[in-house]
This record gives sequence, structure tokens and C-alpha cells, in this order.
Amino acid sequence: MGDRKKKILVIEDEALFAKSLGIMLRDAGFDPVFAEDGEEGVKKAQSANPDLILLDNILPKLSGLEVLQQLKEDNRLKDIPVLMLTVLSDSDTISKAVSLGAVGYLIKSDYQLSEIVRKVRSLLDKGEV
Repeated sequence: MGDRKKKILVIEDEALFAKSLGIMLRDAGFDPVFAEDGEEGVKKAQSANPDLILLDNILPKLSGLEVLQQLKEDNRLKDIPVLMLTVLSDSDTISKAVSLGAVGYLIKSDYQLSEIVRKVRSLLDKGEV
């Protein structure tokens, strides 16, 4: 794994959730970076070069699916795993996210923050990153 902490980009407009998740990620040895809306998320993905992206679906400016589509159309960003986080559990959104290349889809209310952090770790440990 080396000395470098894995960088996790959290694209989330709910400040309290983002802050709490950031603390959990930092405690787990990750380096969290944040964006509060879809446009900022795409820019941060380009500048921060994260190892994994946690992406909310309901965001200002661009939706999570629109962000995901832009990431996957960018040759420098398309291989970064994206884990969708959302309050919506409708199957259309889930299947669209998966077809666009998301590595997973977590419904916020179904998971505790510690479980989300474990999921991030397992995705990174699998060598998918």
C-alpha cells in the first residue's frame, strides 16, 4: 500500500453527513476531499486525482448520474471507481448508475457510516483501484 493515504472524493451536499463521513474516513486512514455540488465534484475529480469517489445522487447543479456520466467520458477519470450514495432506492436510478459504470450503490438509510467506510476499504483492497 505504500505511505500514501488513499484519497477519497466525497461529492455530497448534506454538510453534516459529509463531515461525519469525512471524520470516519480520516480515522480509517484515508484522505477525504470534499465537493458540495456536481460541478465542483467533476472539477475536484480532475484536480485531486482521487482513488475512489463517493457520489450522492441528489446534488445541486449536476445530479450524481450526470456527474458519473461526465467522469466516465473523461479518459483521465473513467477508471476511478465510483460508489453511489443516495436516499433514493428506485431501481431505474440504480440500474442507470450501474450501466454508467458505478461500482456500487448504497442507500444512505440502510448503512451506518462505519459500514460505508468498510465498503470503501474492501473496494480499494480488492485492487479495483
